[in-house]
Amino acid sequence: PLGVWGNMFIVNYIKDVFGALKSLAVGLKRTGYYFTHHKEIITEQYPDNRATLVMADRFKGEVVMPHNENNEHKCTGCTACELACPNATIKVITKFDITPEGKKKKAIDKLVYHLELCTMCNLCVVACPSDAIVMAQTFEHSVYDRSELTKVLNNPDSKIMEGIE
Repeated sequence: PLGVWGNMFIVNYIKDVFGALKSLAVGLKRTGYYFTHHKEIITEQYPDNRATLVMADRFKGEVVMPHNENNEHKCTGCTACELACPNATIKVITKFDITPEGKKKKAIDKLVYHLELCTMCNLCVVACPSDAIVMAQTFEHSVYDRSELTKVLNNPDSKIMEGIE
């Protein structure tokens, strides 16, 4: 007396149960393989391996601004990174410097980076025309005070490299 719909329900239910058992068997097979083949270790023993830990090249940790030995950077203050950021993580504060010829030239005063807002999307790095900012390999960002996550990327008294316009 179940009818056609009742019989279909039971058939579909049994198919679902066998499908779940098949999926479980596949997972157990893979786990058993890694259990018996110890030479293929894929688990990192963090934090015990901090000294030897190598992150993948594509890993995105946080935005940094590299400086050379003369405390010079490549940022022109164009604000392309600020415009590309989807959630206002980067704020470029500019100033005007006077060149030796007496002309005003736009330069950065501060490049403020809010790590707590950053989604590590890399859009700011891609948008930068002078390659002034890059993604670092750092990943330990836990702090007790949220204000420590707001960083100024340019060093104090840093200036733009010669030849960068």
